[in-house]
Amino acid sequence: MSSELNALAQEYINNPEKQKQLYKRTLFIVVISQIFGGAGLAAGITVGALLAEQMLGTDAFAGVPAALFTLGSAGAALLIGRLSNRFGRRMGLATGFITGGLGAIGVVIAAVINSVFLLFISLLVYGAGTATNLQTRYAGTDLATNKQRGTAVSIAMFSTTFGAVAGPNLVDVMGDFARSINVPELAGPFILSAAAYILAGLVLFIYLRPDPFIIALKINANKQTTQRNEKLENNQINKQGIAVGAIIMVLTQVVMLAIMTMTPVHMGDHGHSLRAIGLVIGFHIAAMYLPSPLTGILVDKFGRSVMALASGFTLLASGLLAAVAPGESLFFMIVSLVLLGIGWNFGLISGTALIVDSTEPSTRAKSQGTVDVFIALGGSAGGALSGMVVAGFSFTALSLVGGLLSLLLIPVVLWYKARI
Repeated sequence: MSSELNALAQEYINNPEKQKQLYKRTLFIVVISQIFGGAGLAAGITVGALLAEQMLGTDAFAGVPAALFTLGSAGAALLIGRLSNRFGRRMGLATGFITGGLGAIGVVIAAVINSVFLLFISLLVYGAGTATNLQTRYAGTDLATNKQRGTAVSIAMFSTTFGAVAGPNLVDVMGDFARSINVPELAGPFILSAAAYILAGLVLFIYLRPDPFIIALKINANKQTTQRNEKLENNQINKQGIAVGAIIMVLTQVVMLAIMTMTPVHMGDHGHSLRAIGLVIGFHIAAMYLPSPLTGILVDKFGRSVMALASGFTLLASGLLAAVAPGESLFFMIVSLVLLGIGWNFGLISGTALIVDSTEPSTRAKSQGTVDVFIALGGSAGGALSGMVVAGFSFTALSLVGGLLSLLLIPVVLWYKARI
């Protein structure tokens, strides 16, 4: 098997045209899988807090589902990163998506038998899909040049839009379907999540051949002509780039997830229907992914730091608007959640490109998985605390804190710019 793989890799090592073809084919497979993955992610996000509120009888712990599946995604990110580093993207990503699908099935069963314990365990497992959905964006960068990395990430994220927008807007349909088979209405979207995640995993497992990460490793091993002193000189800069890229993505994840998690509960308290809530979350998720092609171009053209700063200011605007907007206003909720999604998009793509720039191919997947652990843990903390902040204070307080927190990106980015 190893000799076959080496022979296959040899076809690409000295053939730029074949590398280019594999790069394009990889992006196409990633696009297909992300359409399914986006649907699996979005459907659960839309009603997770509402399902917990219904089963627990209080909104004080409505942020727990987001915290749990984000916490689960932290452990999954670590495992997926190491699986990918050892066996390639295909094995790591397929395993992650299928595991997330099994978690979604567990959530449905928990709702049917009204088991809070099973719900919480299943949400942890469901988090594997969230982690994989994020890590799939790296697969497109394995064979990308320095000037293609932002664009490669953006294509993967843009394709998520189709499933991510469809998911929330199928909430009513899946709710009706769930009732027709004697399953609680709010568990319906998780049926969609299960099918979508498993399909995403199967697409990657069957079609992501040859594995782009393994081919990239072989190509890089053949290009080991860099002088030793150049590596030593760049090592410190690379470590700083990894740290700053991680901080950018962690902060944007915390702010986005905290505000997004409690928006359905906030809207429900102000009399909005499930359809209206699905509409707002659909706009939000569209804003998270739809601007990606433009963001990728901007990141590659103007630099990672500029777009990270843009992320901070956009998230601030979102938090301030959410804080002052009347809870009864569907329009203002849509605008604030759209800004929240765009700010997250700027931060994730700029941070991801910075991480790829700062890592060596031999350890890249493992480093990416480790960074995504911190992103997930940050999101988990944001999701868990969001419900408590709203219960103890208000949604306005949560939105203000989130907006102000995003300003921390400014000194971090300016420090990094001064160091390079």
